Amino acid sequence: MAKESFDKEIQFLRMLVLTSGAYSRQQFAERLGISVHTFDKTLRRLKEIVAAMYQQVPDEQRKEFTEMLRYSYFDSTDPMLLFLFRAKSLKESESQRISKLLAALKDQALTAMELLDICCADLLAEAALPDEKTIRNDLKYLEDVGVIKKVPGPRPNRYRIHNDLVQELTQDELIDLYDFVDVMSNTQVPSVQGYLLRDGLKKQLNRTSSKPAQVEPFLYKYHYHSRILDEAHLYILLSAIKSRRKVAFFYFSPKNNQSYSSKNTNPLFEREMEGKLQTTLPLKIVYDHQYGRWYMLSYDARHGIKKYRMEGMTQIELGEPVPSDFFTEKCSELEERITHSWVIDTGRTLTVKVKFFNPVDTPSNFIKQRVQLQGQWGIITEETNNAFIFEIQVNGTTEIKPWIRSFGSSCEVLEPPFFRKEMMAEWEALRAYYESV
Repeated sequence: MAKESFDKEIQFLRMLVLTSGAYSRQQFAERLGISVHTFDKTLRRLKEIVAAMYQQVPDEQRKEFTEMLRYSYFDSTDPMLLFLFRAKSLKESESQRISKLLAALKDQALTAMELLDICCADLLAEAALPDEKTIRNDLKYLEDVGVIKKVPGPRPNRYRIHNDLVQELTQDELIDLYDFVDVMSNTQVPSVQGYLLRDGLKKQLNRTSSKPAQVEPFLYKYHYHSRILDEAHLYILLSAIKSRRKVAFFYFSPKNNQSYSSKNTNPLFEREMEGKLQTTLPLKIVYDHQYGRWYMLSYDARHGIKKYRMEGMTQIELGEPVPSDFFTEKCSELEERITHSWVIDTGRTLTVKVKFFNPVDTPSNFIKQRVQLQGQWGIITEETNNAFIFEIQVNGTTEIKPWIRSFGSSCEVLEPPFFRKEMMAEWEALRAYYESV
């Protein structure tokens, strides 16, 4: 996984997807809060990565970065994630060094000093030679992420590639595993690790077969690019929650015209940052599948329970830990506040009553099945041959509205009265759009 932040590239890709490349260089740079020069440098870097990853793409398509998305629509989500991790996870010197380590460990188990000698002998003459501490740090990192493992035995410790799983599986078993990982990573959250695992399995299939493996039996259309990109923040935030530590970050509200700002490292070119520096205690991470958004729910000493959209969080850093009792108290307070939240709303609790109409001339009542599956803690209070009444207590109507709206003419809001009027006004507006001209 990534050892460095890549907030700028994430925001760049999000804007590219949302605007379909409609912005000019100047507009992109202004929205990102960077110079046009930095924008051009970032674009060149991303083009180089795309060219390296997709050598089968025709040259004329490789010239334009946006073609990376258009070349294969169904396969355009995971490359957005994977090439970012490959591009920004390691510095160039780290990439060369770790590649040497993994190549050396492929066929035999070695100690840290033996690996140091191999790295120093194989690296380019102009490259800085690593020391023992650097090699040991690399080995610890690779062991933490599960790439290598220690071999049982006396000191000094010996390491080898940790690939027991794929080595013991047959080709058919590898394909079955690949299919399972493919489905899970494309339909479940989080999916970052799944995409990385799937990519590794595909390479193993190609290594053990005389011809490239044809292992793409499924197509997935409904992807949220932002969901996948925002998972870059997920692991540091989950780590903060696990260790009960505060986090500091610059936050750019979705209403803000700017989504990123470069770090002010040169005082001669210092500029005002649009983002606000926030320090808060993360308590819970919530994913809204309706819109493909990640949220962080946290406690702030000044404002109490606060909610942040993860897409607006940049330059995240871990802060100081808090006492266990304090953390438990705030988690309990949060759970009480969101007991009746459809997603994360903490407004006034009210009862929503909806009448759902049963489908006509169908073997199964798919309307009722969907309501029972997705209706969370709501209950069916009345039922006839033609319809049934569904009731649920929620903290406001904002978050449940898209779900109710998705049933179209198969439902009717009965209570509360103000919510019924809101829905009527929306459908009247829609009706006006479709009137004959």
